[in-house]
Amino acid sequence: MTDDSNLELKEAIRLAIASSSQQRITFAEYMELALYHPTCGYYTTKAVQMGKQGDFFTSTHLGADFGELLAEQFVQMWQILGKPQPFTLVEMGAGQGFLALDSIQYVQLNYPEFFAALDYIIVEQSPALRELQQQKIPPTPLLKGGNVLSTTPFLRESPPAGGSIRWCSLEEIPDNSIAGCFFSNELIDALPVHQIAIERGVLQEVYVGQGEVRSISRTTPFVEITEKLSTPRLQEYFDLVGINITSSTYPDGYRSEVNLAALDWLQTVSQKLQRGYVLTIDYGYPASRYYNPGRSQGTLQCYYQHHHHNDPYINIGQQDITAHVDFTALQRWGDRCGLPTVGFTQQGLFLMALGLGDRIAALSQTTSQSLQQVLWRRDALHQLLDPMGLGGFGVLIQSLGLTEAEVAQPLMGLK
Repeated sequence: MTDDSNLELKEAIRLAIASSSQQRITFAEYMELALYHPTCGYYTTKAVQMGKQGDFFTSTHLGADFGELLAEQFVQMWQILGKPQPFTLVEMGAGQGFLALDSIQYVQLNYPEFFAALDYIIVEQSPALRELQQQKIPPTPLLKGGNVLSTTPFLRESPPAGGSIRWCSLEEIPDNSIAGCFFSNELIDALPVHQIAIERGVLQEVYVGQGEVRSISRTTPFVEITEKLSTPRLQEYFDLVGINITSSTYPDGYRSEVNLAALDWLQTVSQKLQRGYVLTIDYGYPASRYYNPGRSQGTLQCYYQHHHHNDPYINIGQQDITAHVDFTALQRWGDRCGLPTVGFTQQGLFLMALGLGDRIAALSQTTSQSLQQVLWRRDALHQLLDPMGLGGFGVLIQSLGLTEAEVAQPLMGLK
C-alpha cells in the first residue's frame, strides 16, 4: 500500500485537529487514532500482518513453548492461591490467539485439575483481531492430543469444541471480581503515549497540527507543535519515577515519551482484581535508563513490513507505532494501586526458570522429529533466550490481596 492509501484515516485526524479548541491534538490522541480508529486504524485493518512475514512478530510466533511455559507459572499461581474455583486468566491484547491456544491445550493435557478450574477471558480492543482469535479458538476448546515438547513449532491445529474461554471488554469485568491473573505480552508498548520535549530548560509537550510538510523522503499533512503541557499529570509522572527532567543534564531539544495510558490501565486492572497477580511482559527499561540524557530522541519506533524507523507521520494507519515501557512507572504506580511488585526479571531468565533449558537439552534426545524440525525448534528456543532480543524483555509480576503466607511462596519464574 502507498502512503496515500488511508485517506479516510487522515481525514479523521484532520477533523479531530479542526474540532479542537486550539487546532491541535496531543501526540497521544494522534497515536490513538492511527492505531485504533474503529474503521481504519492500524489494528483494525491490518490484524493479519503479524508473524515472520508481517510488520513484526512476538514470542508466540516462535512456537508453542512460550505459552506452555507461561502455563507452568499460571498453574503454580493457582496452587499458591489455594486452588480457587474458578481461577481466571485475563489475557489483555491476545494478538492472533496463539498464546491462549497454546496454554489452554497444554494445561488440558498436563494439568487436568487446573484445566477444570480455568476460566479464560480475552480482552481485545481490535475487532479484527477479536474475530481472528474467535476463528482460531472455538469458545470451548478441547485437545485431541499433544506433545509436551511441541513437535510442530510453527503450525498449530485448531482444537475441537469443549473447555472455557470467552471475550469481553475490561469495563465489562466487575470490580473486585477476579481471583487469578491478569497478563499481557507486548501490550503496553502499543498504548498511546504523550511526547515531551525540553526547550530552554522547560518541560513542553509535542502536539500534532495541520500543515503540509515536504521533504525528499515524505509528504505529510501534519506538523508538530511544541507548547505547554496538556495536563499536570505529565510533570507528576516524572515526580513519580524520580527523574528531574528539567535539570541541566538534559540538553535543549531532548525528547521522550510518557505513557499515562499505562498507568490508567494498571489502575483499572487493580480495581478488577480481587486477589492474585498481574504479569506484564514487554520491552522496556527502568526509568533511569529510559530517560537517560543520552537517549535524546526517546524510544518511539514504527514497524512497516518488518522494517523499523522513527517517523509516525508516514504510512499512516498502515504501520505499527510503539514506545518502550517504563517499568519503574508500572512498579511505583502499582504500589499506589495496591499492587506491590513480586519480582522483576528478564524474559530469558524467567523462561529458563520455568523449564526452557530442559526443553533445549531434550532436543538432543528426540527421535520423533526430523533434523529440520529439530533445527527450527532449537533456533526458536534460543530466540526466546537472546538477551539482545526477546530474551531481554522485561517480566514484571505484581500481586494483590495475598496473605503473608502466600506472598512468602516464591514464584517459579522468579527463582
